[in-house]
Amino acid sequence: MKITGLEVLTLPDHGDSMMLVVVDTDEGIHGLGEVGIRSRQRAVAGGLEHLAELIVGEDPRRIEHLWQVMFRRGFFPADRIIGAAIAAVDVALWDIRGKALGVPVHDLLGGRVRDWVPAYVHVGDDYHDRERFLDRCRELVAEGWRHVRFSAPHDVDDILDARRCLRDSVSLFHAVRDALGDEIELILDVHTRLDPPEAVTLCREIEAARPYFVEDPLRSENPESYRMLRARTGVPLAAGEQYGSKWEFRTLIEEELIDYARVDIGVAAGLTEAKKIAAMAETHHIKLATHNPLGPVTAASSLQLNLACPNVAIQEHQTDPEPAIAALFPTRPAISPGRVTPTDAPGLGVTLDRDAARAYRATTTERPHLRTRDGAFTNW
Repeated sequence: MKITGLEVLTLPDHGDSMMLVVVDTDEGIHGLGEVGIRSRQRAVAGGLEHLAELIVGEDPRRIEHLWQVMFRRGFFPADRIIGAAIAAVDVALWDIRGKALGVPVHDLLGGRVRDWVPAYVHVGDDYHDRERFLDRCRELVAEGWRHVRFSAPHDVDDILDARRCLRDSVSLFHAVRDALGDEIELILDVHTRLDPPEAVTLCREIEAARPYFVEDPLRSENPESYRMLRARTGVPLAAGEQYGSKWEFRTLIEEELIDYARVDIGVAAGLTEAKKIAAMAETHHIKLATHNPLGPVTAASSLQLNLACPNVAIQEHQTDPEPAIAALFPTRPAISPGRVTPTDAPGLGVTLDRDAARAYRATTTERPHLRTRDGAFTNW
């Protein structure tokens, strides 16, 4: 079997762009992958052009070998942009391998260790109307969700006042706990918006409300900063969605600075690398909480990984595609409130109406530009 080509497709997804990669072979089997970085897709597309030159003509079954070639061949190790390109190709290769053998990818990764994967849901960002926000939380719980996630608030005029964000986050978290009771697990995503003084205070002031975890309380560039936060709070910490390889996760895992590794298969160089990160995390009793604000392909690859890894806590589920785009995926993971359920379909378990998908073109949405009150740029 030989790789004959690589095709990139972009599909509209709730105002954004879902970037898919299709890897073709000379035996008529193709694999699907998805790019996890949506904010710089033109840069990733350039990386995919380079990767195509490396893999066309190669045997797609040599997945580890091709991963090493893609990650290291350019002399400079792959960064997160190239890592996201590698991720899409790598997942597609696993999809090909599973289809060729007639088995789901989780069988290739060691087989199931669980029957289904727990999932959490986003409440949304309408936190400025407190009662409507709490009503939405109650609706999700009534549907059957047992884990709900929401973000640290920022002002409606795209201003991030760190002290106000701190106060509003503490107030909102306790209000949700009071509204939903003790049985529902709550996840607060700080989204790298705070600096250490506010992050420490926030974590300490919501400890009594027992968060399931606090996600990305600090910026990701310097993982050593988590040493300070770890020493000053008892809340479970989660981080890693912006990391592109096991080397970027190393400090957080080896020093046990987090409780949950937020591996994004579409960013962290694919299933080949994610499986290694999971193994590293297992040796330190750190669980996976896979990041997935993406489409059905990443939902499926996350499911395949989570079915085969013993140290899995939960999988993110943001929302289903719009109906017209969902119809392009006649087969995809079955997601019900609180769980993702596997099938025995070969490969990833996702099919795509490729001809219909080619009729679409989408461009990524620029992320919000938050500023502090004095006009300085700050993280969204």
